[in-house]
Amino acid sequence: MPESPPLAGPALVKSVDDAGGSGPGGPVEVDRATLRLALTVGGLVLAVLLGFGLGRLNPPPNPTRTGSLPVTGEHSHAPGVGAHSHGGATVTRGGDADAAGLSISSAGYTLAPSTVEFVPGRAGELRFQIRDERRRAVTRFAVVHDKPMHLIVVRRDLTGYQHLHPTMAPDGTWSVPLTMAEPGAWRAYADFTAVADDGRQTAVILGADLAAPGGYAPRPLPAPATSTTVDGFTVAYEGTPTVGQSVPLRFRVTGPGGAAPLEPYLGAYGHLVALREGDLGYLHVHPEPVRDGDAVTFWLTAPGPGRYRMFLDFQVAGVVRTAAFTVPVA
Repeated sequence: MPESPPLAGPALVKSVDDAGGSGPGGPVEVDRATLRLALTVGGLVLAVLLGFGLGRLNPPPNPTRTGSLPVTGEHSHAPGVGAHSHGGATVTRGGDADAAGLSISSAGYTLAPSTVEFVPGRAGELRFQIRDERRRAVTRFAVVHDKPMHLIVVRRDLTGYQHLHPTMAPDGTWSVPLTMAEPGAWRAYADFTAVADDGRQTAVILGADLAAPGGYAPRPLPAPATSTTVDGFTVAYEGTPTVGQSVPLRFRVTGPGGAAPLEPYLGAYGHLVALREGDLGYLHVHPEPVRDGDAVTFWLTAPGPGRYRMFLDFQVAGVVRTAAFTVPVA
């Protein structure tokens, strides 16, 4: 331990003459009250210096970052948590443990669209940036599920679902063609993993409201069902989502000749998004890396009771289709 610096200060003494008056050359007598004060102050200073030295010899343990997952190399995930790990980096999940996408800002990042109003039925373009805490445009993103940015757009009645992949300009501006088929209030979700200056990666889902002016006539959700038909394919699932529990959902796609020859799409044999009716909370779940026979298994954790709309993207013969399900959670 380095030596403590010497304590320095003015001489706390009083010079007096024989008659009791002060004057140079007289005997020096210590003022008792002043001496007590000097000893007290000196003791406090010494305690502080000793504490500093001991602290340097015994540093506190490194803090643990909440929500981070260790990485083993390949893209991986814990069932139902919705966080990402990949490529030899620790990835922190932004947001809370509930459904994501409820805020335009989370984990130090903000979704900044250049426009939020579109003409119904007319082709337009959505442009936006992801900005950090210093309002700088983020330009470094990790590739997750084959893309650095996933954009989900849906009307507030959970119709008109679109899964898009914008492209980024050098200044960090993302752009993607977008058509809102019908008037109403819409919601856009940016699902990405940002890479900070120090290499730290943060998985975030941000949401922003969009508008298509005109008469808005919301449609009720279809009745709950565990199977549906899309372009001649029957899509069915098994499993019952449960509040607060990670539950496997097994999807099977069949065609006229039996099990459909599914092709990898976005790095897996399916891509599933679930949205909560009402606040449109976003649940991005991930499939198991290995198929269970002809089934594709996803792990889903429902954060609360209510009705959810699940959207399963799958690819056959180079064409991506989407099957939608209404799921009640008690």
